[in-house]
Amino acid sequence: MAKFTVIIPYYQKQAGILQRALESVFAQSYQNFDIIIVDDQSPFPIEGDLDNLPEEQRARISVIKQPNGGPGGARNTGLNNVTAQTDFVAFLDSDDLWTSDHLKNAQETMTRFSADCYWASITGGDAFYYHYDMAELQKTEKVTRLSESPLVLEIPEFPKVMLRDWSFLHLSCMVIGRKLFESVRFEAELRLAAEDVLFFCDCAIAAERVILCNEPGAVRGEGVNIFHSIDSDSPQFLSQQFNTWVALDTMEGRFPRKTAEAASIHSYKRTARKQALWSQARLVKRRKMPQFNLLARWVWRDPRLLQSVLQLAVGKLSR
Repeated sequence: MAKFTVIIPYYQKQAGILQRALESVFAQSYQNFDIIIVDDQSPFPIEGDLDNLPEEQRARISVIKQPNGGPGGARNTGLNNVTAQTDFVAFLDSDDLWTSDHLKNAQETMTRFSADCYWASITGGDAFYYHYDMAELQKTEKVTRLSESPLVLEIPEFPKVMLRDWSFLHLSCMVIGRKLFESVRFEAELRLAAEDVLFFCDCAIAAERVILCNEPGAVRGEGVNIFHSIDSDSPQFLSQQFNTWVALDTMEGRFPRKTAEAASIHSYKRTARKQALWSQARLVKRRKMPQFNLLARWVWRDPRLLQSVLQLAVGKLSR
């Protein structure tokens, strides 16, 4: 039987979130797995969610504690500690849940179709409605139906489709094979930004085959995930948008001669600039100083930010 390693980055401020995620892992119909939890210097101690586990479950969990490095850094630590016996790595955010057949569907379809990159659909619970079926892609994209039960799809030009809209891809629904988990890593310094999308892109480029399963693999979290608790008025928002722009700029370098992919990335980069500048304009409106140091770093990397400043100013004056 193929063996999975489950990687869970942990950074929470609420009791019970991780325990709930682990319950969904141990409820899997496919049971050949071990678990690596990376405690990324969480403000809420991890022990509270582990102490109540049965001993046989606790024995299957390795906990690695590290100084705070962000979600990408935590996942890299997990990837760097996968054992030689592992065939597949499955990611799970600590505030998400897996459906009971997630690993089973991944193992069966990845083995059957010799795939090394897999995503399932995502859904949401009653308190936080969210749903995306992979079958929806058939309405807008050219797809190949590899299997009907479960419905498994393949997209011939997957990176191009992914870059137009990556909202159908989620880490908690992602499984990768040995070729990818031995060679691809997150850009850890791009924390709280698009490091997951850059990882998706690198996996898609390196994979021999990417497949998509319509069966829901995960239920989107209803708990508190500090990794994603930044809004547009947060002091960290500008840093988040800058890191997003850097991730997109890095991604653009992966497609030097592909105009369709570059056009999608350019659009996202323009959005990052606009959102960043609007956040700084709101600071000025509240008679607070803009974040000049970070803006200067951004301009040094991206002189087009100045053009966006002028466009914003002209737009305000014209109104």
